[in-house]
Amino acid sequence: MSRPAANATVYHAIADPTRRAILDLLARDGEQPVTHLSRQFAVTLSAISQHMRVLREADLVRMRPVGRERWYRLNADPLREVAHWAGNYKRFWHDRLAALGEHLDNENETP
Repeated sequence: MSRPAANATVYHAIADPTRRAILDLLARDGEQPVTHLSRQFAVTLSAISQHMRVLREADLVRMRPVGRERWYRLNADPLREVAHWAGNYKRFWHDRLAALGEHLDNENETP
């Protein structure tokens, strides 16, 4: 029996490179205000706010109001299922790359 897949909104959220970069920044640097996050990208604050909405809807970030600012922090829990799913392909790629390595070694041994 298959296990339940991660929510489709999580996959949609991480499909965008800007949103993945935002998640990377939050993972690396911790909680940050949206204005600081927006300075890291060559897009408008409005565009970053839209990305943050998608990430919030996927429960990948948590927002905390601090005065007039909104601070965001990573919630990596929804990524656990994605990591598990992607991990299933690790053995596949390991086996394929090992076979390629053997083939190349054999080819180099043949005069």
